[in-house]
Amino acid sequence: MNFDILKSSLLSGDWCSNDFRASEIDLRDAVQFILPNFTPLKRVDYENNPIQVIDFFCGAGGTSLGFAALNGIIPAFKMLGGCDINKVSATTYSHNYGTPILNEDITKLAYEEGALNSFLEYIKYDKRKPTILIGCAPCQGFSSHRKKHWNEEDDLRNSLIMAFAEIVKQIKPDVIIMENVPEFLSKKYWKYFAAAKKCYEENGYVIKNNIYNAAAFGVPQERFRSIIIGMKKEFVLPIGQIKPCDYKTVRQAIGGLPPVTAGAVCPSDPMHKSAAHKESTLEVIRQVPHNGGNRPAGVGPACLDKIKGFSDVYGRLFWDKPSITITHYARNPASGRYTHPEQDRGLTAREAAILQSFPAGFEFTGKFDDIYRQIGEAVPPMLSAAIAANVLIELLSKEPTTDQLANSPKTIIEPVSSSYSSVIAGIKTKGKVVK
Repeated sequence: MNFDILKSSLLSGDWCSNDFRASEIDLRDAVQFILPNFTPLKRVDYENNPIQVIDFFCGAGGTSLGFAALNGIIPAFKMLGGCDINKVSATTYSHNYGTPILNEDITKLAYEEGALNSFLEYIKYDKRKPTILIGCAPCQGFSSHRKKHWNEEDDLRNSLIMAFAEIVKQIKPDVIIMENVPEFLSKKYWKYFAAAKKCYEENGYVIKNNIYNAAAFGVPQERFRSIIIGMKKEFVLPIGQIKPCDYKTVRQAIGGLPPVTAGAVCPSDPMHKSAAHKESTLEVIRQVPHNGGNRPAGVGPACLDKIKGFSDVYGRLFWDKPSITITHYARNPASGRYTHPEQDRGLTAREAAILQSFPAGFEFTGKFDDIYRQIGEAVPPMLSAAIAANVLIELLSKEPTTDQLANSPKTIIEPVSSSYSSVIAGIKTKGKVVK
């Protein structure tokens, strides 16, 4: 599809006088099509693009990657920088996007006098230009894996949500984007979302949210995440177009990679390497049936047979289904269903990256464990490409009609459950996002 009219509207500043929503799917598909061609950028590649992007809690830069890839279709986004408290993650971001290394604590930027202004001056932020703030705060405090700790004192990391809200209040960007685990919208943590939403609405934003399966956007992985978007006008949320029967599978994603043994490095790809497992681990893996098999009862540590929740431990991925959610534990078969469908080993870093939809040209920095962590913590770039396409279309389009709003994903106005993980199975069955 020719996107010249979109490009002309963007560059001329003639925003909100047309409706480009009919082009959103085509734009998303075009961005996702060129995403695999990504290679690290230099500032000159996007220096003159009109919309500034700042990515807080950036990690390796999975969310930014969708916006950077869209520039290959329409020169829209100028990457000002990705800020992260982890220096390795900040370095990976800087390396791939040609930005300064921004290794900062967001609470310092939010609350220390003069810190945010110095930060913005350093990255050459221009308050006259349209700006997008991305704020995917660390999700550990909201994860269902922490259910047994939910009666403990609130996790301090959750206050990062309000630190980001304070930064939004000061910068007043045109768009806010947040991503987190589904539990962020559960009863336990709704107060954090509600407090941030109130802050945003008091500053003139329309806030919408929904819970999405990344597989519905072409990611070869069942990964449910809450997506929150805010704009200073009415808008519609992105819609996942892929039906469950058409989800991309593990075979489609990694089936063509050359085989490697545990701990061995592929000669043509240093990231195609798994952990060098202990012999006791290999003994367990060898007894797990291929293609989705579970650890047989009585095999491996005896404690695994006593607890139901460990049924996936040492399990193999299914060839013809999407992967389970890739986390920073994906290197370790003892942490879940992270064993290769046929080969006797855990996932290689390359396999984990592909299942997260990272292109081969994206370059991770750091040690072996750092790379798995960055991959597991990232927003899948195929999902972020869809978000980027939606955001650009909504920025350029006039406000949606009543019919368009009625046919778009509905924002979640009440907590979804005490623990969203308890209802994921139902959503998988229906193949729908929350309405």
